[in-house]
Amino acid sequence: IAETTHGHARTIAASLKAAGLDVLHTSFFDTVTVSVPGKAAQIIAAADAKGINLRAIDADTVGISADEATTAAIVADVVAAFGATVTEPAAGTDTAFAMDAAVERTSDYLQHPVFNTHRSETQLLRYIRRLSDRDLALDRTMIPLGSCTMKLNATAEMEAISWPEFASIHPFAPESQTAGWRELIEDLEAQLTEITGYDQVSIQPNAGSQGELAGLLAIRGYHLSRGDAQRNICLIPASAHGTNAASAVLAGMKVVVVATAADGTIDHADLQAKIELHRDALSAIMITYPSTHGVFDADVREVCDAIHAAGGQVYIDGANLNALVGLAQPGMFGGDVSHLNLHKTFCIPHGGGGPGVGPVAAKAHLAPFMPGNAADPANGESGTPISASRYGSAGVLPISWAYVKLMGGQGLTEATKSALLAANYIAARLNDFFPVLYTGEGGLVAHECILDLRELTAKTGVTAEDVAKRLIDYGFHAPTLAFPVAGTLMVEPTESEPKAELDRFCDAMLAIADEIAEIESGAVAHDDSALAHAPHTAEDLLVAEWDRAYTREQAAYPVDGLRQAKYWPPVSRIDGAAGDRNLVCACPPPEAFAEG
Repeated sequence: IAETTHGHARTIAASLKAAGLDVLHTSFFDTVTVSVPGKAAQIIAAADAKGINLRAIDADTVGISADEATTAAIVADVVAAFGATVTEPAAGTDTAFAMDAAVERTSDYLQHPVFNTHRSETQLLRYIRRLSDRDLALDRTMIPLGSCTMKLNATAEMEAISWPEFASIHPFAPESQTAGWRELIEDLEAQLTEITGYDQVSIQPNAGSQGELAGLLAIRGYHLSRGDAQRNICLIPASAHGTNAASAVLAGMKVVVVATAADGTIDHADLQAKIELHRDALSAIMITYPSTHGVFDADVREVCDAIHAAGGQVYIDGANLNALVGLAQPGMFGGDVSHLNLHKTFCIPHGGGGPGVGPVAAKAHLAPFMPGNAADPANGESGTPISASRYGSAGVLPISWAYVKLMGGQGLTEATKSALLAANYIAARLNDFFPVLYTGEGGLVAHECILDLRELTAKTGVTAEDVAKRLIDYGFHAPTLAFPVAGTLMVEPTESEPKAELDRFCDAMLAIADEIAEIESGAVAHDDSALAHAPHTAEDLLVAEWDRAYTREQAAYPVDGLRQAKYWPPVSRIDGAAGDRNLVCACPPPEAFAEG
């Protein structure tokens, strides 16, 4: 495939070179750039008449990219659009266009058996099934990862992205070919604008972190436009989302951390002190609402008012919007700009690399500083592009559009209520055994709860990681471990799970609590317990002599329901500490930015 693609690109370049045109590069893989002074529009129109899109780099330059779908007939039509005929590359001439030896691959490739073992569809399907059987995904169990919102990605919502009418559109296709696409995108942006209470939405950012950066760049541009270049301080509460600090630094700001009070809310005394200290340089505050501690901060309006009074802007991180849709709007309770996560709240699948969509929503005064179009010749005149493509990861937007349309306003509101109810149900059932670290008014949580195991760890040696690993034996994906507080588990059930699944999870956690009680009573030592050795693979149980302090049955079937549907983990406990010691992380925690 690669050799054929490269061959077609070389033929195009050789043909244009032979016709006397200036090919700007002598070595390339699949893309040819040609200088055609004053004729770009004419050539692109000629290609368009044959159903071919070429790239208008500027009025004098055209870009051509070959791919695996390019044929000899397409090559001939491309060349004809330039008024040339096909000429094959000739070695030793200026039409050779051979790959530069310095970048040409000389080692073997595709040598792994997976590339040559499965030679029929039957074999391939069985291979994929074996991989699937090793996975612990939503088709087996809920994934209670706090701060991740692993909710249902309905097949009805996802089907359309496979249709060629959507899937075949190139990100840089001319507007004459994208009227339907743009109608869907503009409708989705309008729906998200209404949901958030802002004045506009751009779906360009490809991830929540990109949405953060886009929002902060808009704030930075706003201050610069007013002659306030000195406003570069970004306040970030310790309870804010994990990527906030990195985004602020990328946007050219200096991070100042605001302390967290004992109840998990923002420490107001520290906030006021930081505002006063940096009043003339204050650019923004980034707050996550509800907070990453899983609570609604009742003082959010006070925080927003205090920042505005000091001349700053309010960035409200929308990672937890799943707890707000239909009930509250960030743009109405004090936010100037937010990002959303379509790959969380609005049902685009995520994990494994994406694709994500992190729209940025803003009030009207930030409009001139929202993401611009990198492909527009006027790029840079207004707004800063956050993605090479004007509409970012447009290919997955039909999922969120369908979700919003299928749910409607009432359905979206009910989904939010269900997510809140599910989290509070789990918190109430487990609190006596695994204390909920932070709660808001009335002792309630938002859409997720943090289970504090630190006291249990001190008494018994059982760690949050032990519980996370043991849950796999019960057929559950682990909750979020050690974030945002070390020694804890953060659970987010989402609205997608029925009460029966919530009870199954709670029953598993309560059974684990009984196992911990045995360790606390001295009936079994921690290091000899099922918790310390979890998870248990089938191979673990098949040893001839079982010498552990618990039975094989307790290891594999701790509750009766597992006998009907058992998930077998592919690997047992690994030395996580060794992996951690060999992991190089370049992202410091927010506390690293704290002052004196």
